[in-house]
Amino acid sequence: MRKSIVASALFALTILMLAGCTSKNTAPVAKATEPVAEKTEVPQIVTAKTAFWPMYKAAHEWAPDVVVIRLTAKSVPGYTNEAGKAGMWEAVFGSPSRHQYRLFTYSIVDHLPEIHKGVAGERAMPWAGETRDAMAIDTTQFNVDSDTAYQTAATNATDWLKKNPKKELASLEMGQTYHFQGPVWYVLWGDKKAGYNALIDGSNGKSLIKK
Repeated sequence: MRKSIVASALFALTILMLAGCTSKNTAPVAKATEPVAEKTEVPQIVTAKTAFWPMYKAAHEWAPDVVVIRLTAKSVPGYTNEAGKAGMWEAVFGSPSRHQYRLFTYSIVDHLPEIHKGVAGERAMPWAGETRDAMAIDTTQFNVDSDTAYQTAATNATDWLKKNPKKELASLEMGQTYHFQGPVWYVLWGDKKAGYNALIDGSNGKSLIKK
């Protein structure tokens, strides 16, 4: 009997010691961390050059002899064009061998069904070729980006803009005519009759006219 009691006591003591060791040696369970949500970058308006070269690449795949006729800043809903940057740019490309031209656009966002993010091209249309007022742009002289051209024009228009604070930018585009030896940026606030327009040389950034 006595041996049985002693054995039972030793067994109980052993269980308590093991339980104590287990509780001391058990590491705390780490709390599960919540997954960090990825930040979505807000699309930013871009300069002409940023949009132009992807469009030019797509146009060149359509026609290896492609030439650039015009490059124009456009708007997309929800974004404001400013400081020579735009939410969308449109370029007109012509192919002398195909006798066709195509419009290509580059947009920072989708706004379906009309506007597609990235580069999109419209159907080719008949084209009679260059004219005196719509000549092919010499891309080797496309040195001045739209933000630089805008800043030069805005500096020239400082006094006029102070007197006409409600007049918004109406046009920002680049083209080439027989009047000039290279591409020219055309910047217009207001309208042609009662606005302010400036021509900025696309190769060196100098003002050609201001009115």
